[in-house]
Order: sequence, then C-alpha cells, then structure tokens
Amino acid sequence: MIEVQSVYFLEPGSANTGKTLEVAKKRATELGIKSIVVASTSGETGLRAVKALGNCRVVVVTHAAGFPAADVEELTPQNRAQIVENGGIVLTATHAFGGVGRAVRRKLNTYQVDEIIAHTLRVFGQGTKVACEIVLMAADAGLIRTDEDVISIAGTASGADTALVIKPANTHDFFELKVKELLCKPRW
Repeated sequence: MIEVQSVYFLEPGSANTGKTLEVAKKRATELGIKSIVVASTSGETGLRAVKALGNCRVVVVTHAAGFPAADVEELTPQNRAQIVENGGIVLTATHAFGGVGRAVRRKLNTYQVDEIIAHTLRVFGQGTKVACEIVLMAADAGLIRTDEDVISIAGTASGADTALVIKPANTHDFFELKVKELLCKPRW
C-alpha cells in the first residue's frame, strides 16, 4: 500500500495553476517521472509549465488548428517560440476525443463513441477529460512512451487545476490507458 496526498481545489480555474505545477513537480521527482504533458490553449500555461518543470521533458499540447474557427491557431507565435526556447515541445494535433466523430455530430446531429467517452470522463471534471486526451495525442505523435508513466496537467476553461499520474496508451489502444494517481483537481 502507498499513500499519496491529493489536493482538491474549492473552485476550478487558472488561480490553481501555480499549486498544480508545484504538486506535479513534487510527485514527478518522487516517482522519477521524466515526461509531463500539459494542455495549453494560448500557450500561457504551457510556458509556465516549461519554466516550472525544467528538470522534466515537457510536452505542451494545444488545441487543433481550426478548433475555434477555420484556419485559426490559438497558441500565440510568441508563446510557441518561448516554450521551444525554454526546452518544451509543442504538439498541435487532432483532438483524440473530437476528430471525425465531432464532424458526424455537427452534420448528422448524433454523437459518436469518442465524444461519448469525453462526456463520460467529464463526470470527473473537464481537466480529467483533457488530461487523458492529451496523453493519447502525445503518445500518438511519438512524443511520450507508452511504457513509462507520465504526469498530465490540464484545466477547466483556462490555466491548470488538474494533475494525474497516467500510464499512457495510443488512441487505438485507449482502454490500456490507466489513471494511476489523482494528484489534484477541483472538488466540484
């Protein structure tokens, strides 16, 4: 048996980013985890993570290009450049839980398996869903290994408020992904 402390935030959101990064860094050190995957839309959270977690390999996963509107990328060029300059890796790719299935929903008004999985994971919080999704995306891109645990950091709307220790899997092996530890998340 092991005991691991979990932090539960009273409110979700970016006010928890500093503490989330602190908790993740501490647990990564304790477990010898080498890779941390971080969700970031504009790049602000990704840049904070790269600076705070410099002893780890940090993969910053952004929204897919075209997510908010056709041909729009939300990651700012300045933040992308600073993330890379500070040793981070940026991944912009199709969302594991919202690719072709989302197109089917939009066109035919019916949900597909990927979005049903996303809605199911959201019962644990938006950050939990995103933390699982970005690990799949990073594994599919070959940026993390599936035989080494990672810490995945995500949030609710903006910033970071969720951190999980995860055994990664590729999207086509989704049910091999294992959430091993819940380090922090909003309580609601």
